[in-house]
Amino acid sequence: MKSFMVQGTKILATGSAIPSSSLNNDQMSKIVQTSDDWIFSRTGIKERRLLTGYNQSVTNLATMASQKALDKISMDPSEIDLIILATSSPNDLFGSASQIQSQIGAVNAVAFDLTAACSGFVLGLVTASQFLSSGSYRKILVIGADVLSKWIDWSDRSTCILFGDGAGAVILESCPIKDNSILNFQLNTDGNYSDHLSIAYQDEISPHPILNLHQGCFKYVSMNGKEVYKFAVSQVPLSISRCLSSINMSVHDIDWLLLHQANERILKAVAEKLSISSNKIIANLSKYGNTSAASIPLALDEAIQENRISNDDIIVIAGFGAGLTWGTIIMRWKSI
Repeated sequence: MKSFMVQGTKILATGSAIPSSSLNNDQMSKIVQTSDDWIFSRTGIKERRLLTGYNQSVTNLATMASQKALDKISMDPSEIDLIILATSSPNDLFGSASQIQSQIGAVNAVAFDLTAACSGFVLGLVTASQFLSSGSYRKILVIGADVLSKWIDWSDRSTCILFGDGAGAVILESCPIKDNSILNFQLNTDGNYSDHLSIAYQDEISPHPILNLHQGCFKYVSMNGKEVYKFAVSQVPLSISRCLSSINMSVHDIDWLLLHQANERILKAVAEKLSISSNKIIANLSKYGNTSAASIPLALDEAIQENRISNDDIIVIAGFGAGLTWGTIIMRWKSI
């Protein structure tokens, strides 16, 4: 029988994966009218990775990231109880998590997709922590992965310069509450502005002749950049402040600020509003662009590999994007 005593959450391992193909700003200028200076000055992006090749999908990257995390701690995948795949670009509309479960050999794991775009990994991490807290599961694999290059209109300069493909994964384990890493979280949604960033479904004009059904297809990524920027720089600092305040912490306690890697201007604006030094920002945006749900775990894995994060460091993680949805996690890092 499973114990339902309140448990904490600890990260056991991280992993990440990126495609081998890259597209820099100079190459981008051959696709749309732009330049390296124009893109970099407005976004902070120098290049992005694209998943190319026949029959390649989000599951390829997600599986690679997951396997790297498993290998770091020599874990048998059969020990995983649950897999949560945060993605907005599955290769199967019914979900892709089960394919990853099969590919890594996690034969005992329940697997499902979670769709919340650029906030997906944050929501996935919070969801996993609740399962661990209740004692329902003991070891959970959370993956943030997206291949939005498949959903980009490559003639639309406002979006095609921003997005790249990637995946990041973390393995979580329940632990005694005194060793809990996730100190607090806050999640928010405002659907009134959902059309500011979307991949909308569009009905065909002519209905089915007999059934009167309108069938159609999904369109490309559409974004109102100015409104998304305003939303991010106003709501994300508020979310972080409230999350810190509710556990009697302040911005002075923060060692690292890990935001969704959307735009360098947003990262700096959020840090400035909170009076956080720019040298506390974890960022890899220049190399990968906006990788949606993958951006936070990808940046986290790189920071860990570079030994930037130390034991007991306080990390503030915040995701924001389509929905519009945003969320904050306050984490005390425990060395792996």
